[in-house]
Amino acid sequence: MILQPIIDLAAICAKKGIKNVILSPGSRCAPITLAFVRHPEIHCRTIADERSAAFIALGMAQQLEKPVVLVCTSGSAALNYAPAVAEAFFQQIPLIVITADRPAEWIDQWDGQTIRQENSFGKHIKADFTFPDEFSHPDKIWHAQRITNEAINKAGQYPCGPVHLNIPLREPFYPENEEIFSFKNKPRVFDEIKGIPVLSDDSILKLKTSLEKYRRILIVPGQQRPNPEITTLLNKIIQDKKAVVVTDVISNLQSDHSITYHDHFLQVQEDQSGICPDLIISFGKSIISKSLKLFLRKSEAAHWHIQPNGYVPDTYQRLDKKIQTHPSYLLKLLDENLQATDESFYDQWKNAEEKLMYHFPQIMEQADFGEYKAIHECLKHLPSPSKIHLSNSMPVRYVNFIGIKDSDQEVICNRGTSGIDGSNSTAIGCTFTTKEPVVLITGDMAFFYDRNAFWHNYSLPNLRIILLNNHAGGIFRLIEGPSRQPELEEFFETKQKLNADFLAQEHGFEYALVEDEVNLKEILKNFYHPSVRPKILEITSESKKNAQILQQIKAAVKQVFEI
Repeated sequence: MILQPIIDLAAICAKKGIKNVILSPGSRCAPITLAFVRHPEIHCRTIADERSAAFIALGMAQQLEKPVVLVCTSGSAALNYAPAVAEAFFQQIPLIVITADRPAEWIDQWDGQTIRQENSFGKHIKADFTFPDEFSHPDKIWHAQRITNEAINKAGQYPCGPVHLNIPLREPFYPENEEIFSFKNKPRVFDEIKGIPVLSDDSILKLKTSLEKYRRILIVPGQQRPNPEITTLLNKIIQDKKAVVVTDVISNLQSDHSITYHDHFLQVQEDQSGICPDLIISFGKSIISKSLKLFLRKSEAAHWHIQPNGYVPDTYQRLDKKIQTHPSYLLKLLDENLQATDESFYDQWKNAEEKLMYHFPQIMEQADFGEYKAIHECLKHLPSPSKIHLSNSMPVRYVNFIGIKDSDQEVICNRGTSGIDGSNSTAIGCTFTTKEPVVLITGDMAFFYDRNAFWHNYSLPNLRIILLNNHAGGIFRLIEGPSRQPELEEFFETKQKLNADFLAQEHGFEYALVEDEVNLKEILKNFYHPSVRPKILEITSESKKNAQILQQIKAAVKQVFEI
């Protein structure tokens, strides 16, 4: 067959453990689509909207921790992948992005569905490959197989990420009716042997010596998946009073021993000298808390970041050491070599946490009903185990204020680029990988922006959506700049009148509308229960009122620390 190397592409993917492909319909990509669809070991799904398709693939790959393949036709279809590709790049999620293309001589000739596709994802891709456009010589076939292997290997190398495989195709590219696809049992495959960087004896000795001069150590994990080993190590370090550990909700390392209310008290404590660290140790990716970032940037602390490889951002402007190893390896080293931390430093962090932990339920009980209180109530009933997807803007901030400490509840958020564009789709991708409940907590702007996430033919019985609808982009009332502008409501909040009732009917979701606390508590009794159909719980509120409630809660927190 003239397109046997395309068939081999699917066989190589399957041989290297890739089992999931998200396809978007098109003509130019037909041979690639058919190769994956006809392979007996590969599960294909069709998502018409390429932007949604890419975020669905991202949601799957994030959970599977294996590459997921994307396939689309030529032209602007490929550009619709870009938001998810950028998110995957910064979140370090492996994707194999395959785009069909016209042969090179037809680019810039006004031929249909033709753009400049090579390197179209710019610097937000780990690697960009172009397939041969014909396979008449054996070296061309060898080259195609080599490129496929290199692309898959590159996507899975630390730090993982997306790779782009652009495939120029000439007509005819549809097989004859009787034509059989022959998948090789042993396609040409070459793998990489992965290892964890181990510190040399000399490096270990230098770290031990450096640690002796630090007595106020703050460990700050960034976004990552749950890790029981790391959680256990951190809890031991805390309990032995060797360091303070501050955990945002997206770290998936929050526990009864870590500091989780920092986003509250760092905003209201005037004298922070007693809690300033002399050493910051971080691992994982980004954090949510702006208060914590600003606090650490103002400190005089040294900063050590731990990761096996790759570039390291200087988020706190204090970067002193990049330690290339696995976090659990270094945490064991810390546990064995750290002295007891400064007692006053440890106690001030712990006292602030415990004070707020004691008063926070009462503060929330006395607060007026709005988004903040609604989320607080919804989190009380979350099933365990479950996957909690948070859209950007206010939902992820509300949940970070409140915290989630159940290790069987994984928190997921697109914090690579922090956009609102693919929250629904990422959650849908997650539902394709698990039978656990998947709970999406989202705002109205993110939800309606990504409504094509539900435009497909696949059942989602384990999906629950909590939609905070204030009919505006409410976060702009909380940002000092836009909140003071007379154009706030029209040009920043962008008010809208939509609700999810008709969308729920259109896609076959169960739907409930809530406007007050009594109704919410009643609905939550059964909302998370298993069902055949997915469910949407829409909570309506006023943007202006939500901003006032947030300020009231901040004032109540401040009062706690003035007592």
